[in-house]
Amino acid sequence: MQNVPAPAHELLATLLEALDIPAPATVGGSDTYDRILNDRVMHAKIALRSVLEDDPLGIKWTTQYLRERLAETPPTGYVTSAQARAALAAGATWSEAVASPAGEDQ
Repeated sequence: MQNVPAPAHELLATLLEALDIPAPATVGGSDTYDRILNDRVMHAKIALRSVLEDDPLGIKWTTQYLRERLAETPPTGYVTSAQARAALAAGATWSEAVASPAGEDQ
């Protein structure tokens, strides 16, 4: 990205990572998706507010802090549209394709 200083570019990329999580394949995954996205949006807002209000800790620190918070709320625990499509392409039935991933809580 031209004309954007590296620290700002890194923060913008991290904000996109926070907000651009994969959609659930079914309505059944919506609650988990919504909870995760809401948590990530809250952390993104805190980071933006910090930077826009003359961030005393610096943009690099804020970006790292946001990354740490995002790692605590990964987009898991639901079947994504891409996962369901891949399972269908591999020969799974719809029910198999949208079944909760093994070992992940819903």
